[in-house]
Formats: sequence, C-alpha cells, structure tokens
Amino acid sequence: MIKPIELVIFDCDGVLVDSERIAARIQVALGAELGWPLTEAEVVDRFIGRSHAAIHEQVAVQLGPDTAAVWAARFEQLHREAVDAELAPVDGLPEALDALTLPTCVASSGSHDKMRHTLGRTGLYERFAGRIHSSTDVSRGKPAPDLFLHAAQQMGVDPEACVVVEDSQPGVHAARAAGMRAFGYAGGLTPAERLEGPDTVVFYDMRRLPNLIAERQSALHQAVPAHRL
Repeated sequence: MIKPIELVIFDCDGVLVDSERIAARIQVALGAELGWPLTEAEVVDRFIGRSHAAIHEQVAVQLGPDTAAVWAARFEQLHREAVDAELAPVDGLPEALDALTLPTCVASSGSHDKMRHTLGRTGLYERFAGRIHSSTDVSRGKPAPDLFLHAAQQMGVDPEACVVVEDSQPGVHAARAAGMRAFGYAGGLTPAERLEGPDTVVFYDMRRLPNLIAERQSALHQAVPAHRL
C-alpha cells in the first residue's frame, strides 16, 4: 500500500535556487575555452542533476584528467562569482515553502559547501539547516537512489512516505528508483517530457506545489478504505 506523504524532499539547484541557468552558461563557456564545445541542450543532457564527481569524470574522459581539474577549478570560481552577483530563489519558491505544512529536507548533487553558499545567498539556508543532504554523503549520486534513501533514513521516514521535488531527469529517475513519488518541476532547463514517467506529476509553477501535494495526499486518504476492503 502506498503510504500517506510524511516528507517532502527538495533538490536544490533549479528547484530551490535558480542556479541551473547560471551553471549551464558557465559550462558552455568552459567547453568553448578548454576544447569541448557544448550547446546548452548538451550540457542539460550530460551535466544537469549530476554530481561534481560525475561531471569531472565525463570531462576527464573527453579532455584528460589535467584539463578536467582546470575545468572544475574554473567552474567553482566562476559559479561562485555569478551566484554572488545574480542568484535568486526559484520563482514562487518562498511562497510554496510558506504554504507547505509537511516536514521538508534537501537532497542535492551539490556539495554541502556549495549549498551553504547558494542557499545562504538567497536567504533559504535557515529554512533547511540541519536537514540538508549531499551526494558527497553517499557512494553513488543520482540517478542512483542512494541520496534520497539516505535523506529518508536521516529524517526517520519510510521511503514510500516521501515525495521528491526535482527538475532533472537523473533526479526523477533516482526518486523512482528509491520507491518515492516525484514532482517534476518543468519551469527550468529540462524539457517536461524528460521528467514524465511513473509516479511523477510534472508542473510548471512552483506556487502550485503545495496544492498538488495536498491533492495527492487527499487522493491517498480516499483510496485507503477501498484498499482495505
């Protein structure tokens, strides 16, 4: 039986903070500079939703480990500068958080240092302090389920009672692999069709999220008596 929702797990980049456009722009520029020309669509397909380690591995295969190290260092520097200059919460996110009544946490492919920076710059860090989980906490990043299962365990909630809010294809795949329902936010860079799939609700306006979760919760409650019969 699918359990009622007890926990909402948020990805960070592209879901809480509008950082994916910044990251994609920088990756395209670095590719042109260092010898691996990439379009924004290719960056989304290869990099968005994946850990720094997974991106580093791809660059190393393409350009060699020395260039991959330069790429990573340059990305960290340029990303930090851009975050300081222009980062904002995802449109409608603060209102969505204010309206949610369920417990929440963060589970992101980004490092803890990166999330302290991005969430701190946007005034969101204190909303999640003590409930932030990174791919660096587990052995495998998204699309493996490890990070979401780790977050659920740390929060003391059964995976079947969790929903995940994601904006990337690896993220929604990881949620499904963890046995969790997903809400795919299609207001960013990833096309909606890449988020669609079993146990996934695709939406475009973050302000709708609380109502969508409430509707799913209500449907679950209505289904329980019939299931028990």
